[in-house]
Amino acid sequence: MFKPFFNTIILFSLTIGSVLGQGTAQDYQRAKDLRGKISNKLYDVPTQIKWNEAGDLLWYEKNSAEGRSLVLVDPKSGVKSDLLAINALSGALKTELKKDIDPRSITADKITRVDQQVVIFDYEGYSWSWNRQEHILTKIQEQKGDRRGGYWGQRFDDSKGEPIASPDKSQIAYIKNSNIYVAKKDDPKSERQLTFDGSQGEYYAAHLHWSPDGKKIAGSKVRKAEVRILTLLESSPIDQLQPKLQTRDYPKPGDALSQYYPVIFNLETNALLPVDPSLIANQFSVSRIEWRQDSRAITFEFNKRGHQQYAIVELDAVAGKSRYLINEMNKTFIDYSGKRFREDLQDGKEIIWASERDGWNHLYRYNGTTGEVVNQITKGDWVVRKVVYVDEQNKQIILEGSGRNKKQDPYLIQYYSVNFDGSNFRELTNENGNHTAYFNADYSYFVDVYSRIDQTPVAVLRDRSGKIKVSLEKGDNQALLATGWKEPEVFTSKARDGQTDIWGIIVRPTNFDASKKYPVIEYIYAGPHSSFVPKTYIPNPSGMQELAELGFIVVQIDGMGTSNRSKAFHDVCWKNLKDAGFPDRILWMKDAAKKYPYMDLEHVGIYGTSAGGQSSTAAVLFHPEFYKVAVSSCGCHDNRMDKIWWNEQWMGWPIGPEYADCSNIEHAANLQGKLMLIVGELDDNVDPSSTYQLTNALIKANKDHELIVVPGMGHSSGGEYGEKKRRDFFVKHLMGVNPPLWNQN
Repeated sequence: MFKPFFNTIILFSLTIGSVLGQGTAQDYQRAKDLRGKISNKLYDVPTQIKWNEAGDLLWYEKNSAEGRSLVLVDPKSGVKSDLLAINALSGALKTELKKDIDPRSITADKITRVDQQVVIFDYEGYSWSWNRQEHILTKIQEQKGDRRGGYWGQRFDDSKGEPIASPDKSQIAYIKNSNIYVAKKDDPKSERQLTFDGSQGEYYAAHLHWSPDGKKIAGSKVRKAEVRILTLLESSPIDQLQPKLQTRDYPKPGDALSQYYPVIFNLETNALLPVDPSLIANQFSVSRIEWRQDSRAITFEFNKRGHQQYAIVELDAVAGKSRYLINEMNKTFIDYSGKRFREDLQDGKEIIWASERDGWNHLYRYNGTTGEVVNQITKGDWVVRKVVYVDEQNKQIILEGSGRNKKQDPYLIQYYSVNFDGSNFRELTNENGNHTAYFNADYSYFVDVYSRIDQTPVAVLRDRSGKIKVSLEKGDNQALLATGWKEPEVFTSKARDGQTDIWGIIVRPTNFDASKKYPVIEYIYAGPHSSFVPKTYIPNPSGMQELAELGFIVVQIDGMGTSNRSKAFHDVCWKNLKDAGFPDRILWMKDAAKKYPYMDLEHVGIYGTSAGGQSSTAAVLFHPEFYKVAVSSCGCHDNRMDKIWWNEQWMGWPIGPEYADCSNIEHAANLQGKLMLIVGELDDNVDPSSTYQLTNALIKANKDHELIVVPGMGHSSGGEYGEKKRRDFFVKHLMGVNPPLWNQN
């Protein structure tokens, strides 16, 4: 009996939408259809690029107007050919498996080995051999093993473990009654106790390390700290009616941490040599315990709580002396989680080390004996993004870098080589694009695929010097453009300091009309661990094009406080995650609106997930004069509630007033605009209680908002349902249009 009433509402909604021409049912349909419409319309772009073990053949998959193909390339001759006769192989598999085979299911990622005659690949639980010339298919073996991964934060009981065999396999070392024991293999009566001070509260860990000469054993004595447990309620399990509780190991900022104190036991002298505990006090972690090949010492890495000191420590196996080989210090934070690099050379006589000590991420060569810097390998106002290969024999490094070419976007990755002494610095790539290299086993060749968000991909084969040997593919976007799709625009403006360039992109709807006004929505992720504006050619980055189809301008920006620029640029985030680069983002949008007056900055929305969920809510709490509507998914709304490593990395330790200053929960009463919160009840990345506590604070402050809890969902933007609600929320509150009533469909 209520159907006529609902029909009236639908008619009213469509009438308003028709007047405004945005947020209509037709716009929703276009947004819904867009993904399928533009999918697989970008042709001749290599994917699943692989090299064989010998490094003398490569293959890749590509989509073209004629269909999908697998291409084989001989780098020496430059000859390209079909890797597989897919239809013939499909027929052979049909005969073997006695069922129809979809040729599209035979993909490059299933191929494990290739030579000129034979292709080895995995399919339907078996490994197969396919003779390329004779078209003969042979079943090799059945695949076995469980490839499922575990929970990322799982802590394991390292007080127990399997015995560790000596290098010559004649002895075993193991833990018993919290102490280290050694015995001859298969001779329990030869058991010998090495340590006597272990207990349940201070035990020796089962991760034991024999010296290469078999005369010493390294281990760690552990002062154990209890691990916080995160409890999650699974309200709607699929295998039973009643709810379930799930638990996860989940240390949070400020929690006590287990402390590890490396030791060496010398079996010949019966001496226990402990590390000097003053050198590694107040640990966040002790890791990478390794023996020198001549058994003279162990080294390990020490990360001090607060992340302002990171050191390589040496413990001498003869004299028992401890010392820092490298002792990196910083007044704000050391980005150990994103920029740490170390390569030991000549059994530790030299060490290649990454540091931001001069204000940019660069490489240094150390004397591994004296601990002194031999030379800075790379330098300048640009950053080393990744060390690809250290060629110890030729004393050369291949690396990724960005920002060196001042005429290009500073985030675009280029490849370089440089000698250990800093000489012979060489560009391996230089085209104005974001480059991704796929090297063969001996690094004599690499496939280089480069593009920009506004430039189609190009793929070439280069030799070690960067010289182009074969032009492989050039992306074809004509079918994509024929759908009406338009490339995002790269836009830059100045940061809050008036000097630094801020980079972002602008996404417009396919039916864009410059005579109309468009509300602006920012997609934000301001996590300091990287930068996030897409730099490669992606037709629908993070679904932004679909959102734009509803009648919005959608933007994404990397503000100050994110990574991959200078240390000063990055340091803006320190103890200040609520900043999230907002002063830069707001200036960027204001500059864009000056150039494009159709950008309606009176109606600005923002959304994001995880750290982006924190920032999108912070936008309407700390900058309500600019941001009017926010949708936040799985947000870390108080950094004291989230996982320890990510939050102490940027917010520091000990827990200080800055944590409360940056808390959305503490500032819930500031809400002026519209806010929707989305959370998965089984989120074990960001504690969902963070969202629940924000809702609690908003209710106490009598602030209107919406909360969507998705049963059974983990860390997510909300899935299909959450996406629908997010779009509706923006249409309703930025356009003033009632979205379609989906229940009537």
